[in-house]
Amino acid sequence: MSDSHQHIIPLLNKELSLELSEKLAMNELEQQLSNHINHLINTDFEKLIYYLYRIDVNETKMKQVLQQQGGEHAAQLITQLIIERQLQKVKSRAEHSSAATEDDDTERW
Repeated sequence: MSDSHQHIIPLLNKELSLELSEKLAMNELEQQLSNHINHLINTDFEKLIYYLYRIDVNETKMKQVLQQQGGEHAAQLITQLIIERQLQKVKSRAEHSSAATEDDDTERW
């Protein structure tokens, strides 16, 4: 994984109402996000559920991962799913952006 994680930090800041530094290394990002998720699990579970829907984390996949791991380190597992989903969004937007640019160039009249 290259610097693509830095593209998701602004998304995470916006969607999770955070103020993460955009210069975080991936392990630092995972740690800070995991701490935040753990805090939400313990203090405001409804808000966590809201954020997961907002980010569009696959509910079935999340339940499956949590069951397979026996609920151990739930915050870390949820963090990984959130990061994975945000990276998918960045990749998809980049692909659609380049496809739109190509279409604009070929379909101009």
